[in-house]
Amino acid sequence: MIQFCSHCGHTVVFETPPGDNLPRHVCPACGHIHYENPRLIVGCIATWEDRILLCKRAIEPRLGYWTLPAGFMENGESTAAAARRETLEEAGADPLIGPPFAMISIPHISQIHLFYLGQLANGEYAAGEESLAVGLYREEEIPWQELSFRSVHFCLERFLDDRRKGHYQFHEQVFGPDGCY
Repeated sequence: MIQFCSHCGHTVVFETPPGDNLPRHVCPACGHIHYENPRLIVGCIATWEDRILLCKRAIEPRLGYWTLPAGFMENGESTAAAARRETLEEAGADPLIGPPFAMISIPHISQIHLFYLGQLANGEYAAGEESLAVGLYREEEIPWQELSFRSVHFCLERFLDDRRKGHYQFHEQVFGPDGCY
């Protein structure tokens, strides 16, 4: 929650600005409107031969659970650059980023998860600061019961299904607090 204006330091009020249809944090002193927008989490389904790169989380939420390398996009970078950076940071792996593969909207926590397809430039990887372990897994080795998030489960299921079909397509999903819409 925003309490003070980032432009002038005055206390903000929560109201619907003229011409808008949603309440926002507005500074009554300088008129600046503080917009809060969803956070974009970007990641990569990085593969090497027939295996998928997974990371065991060293941070909350879901400490100790397995995930695809992903994280918050930074200002000033493209989504593809964010997917590559997160894979380098979390898994010490350098992926060649391919096309977008899946987008999952999670409105109740104001997040959008975007995953790209990727190929590792080589088979090298190493756990980064946010990973307890990193590994390449064949389909039958994936720790399904230990996956961190529904978005990761969704991506892996769609990826494996598309791989069996020999054709990758873009997937989109919305997750509510208790499941899919």
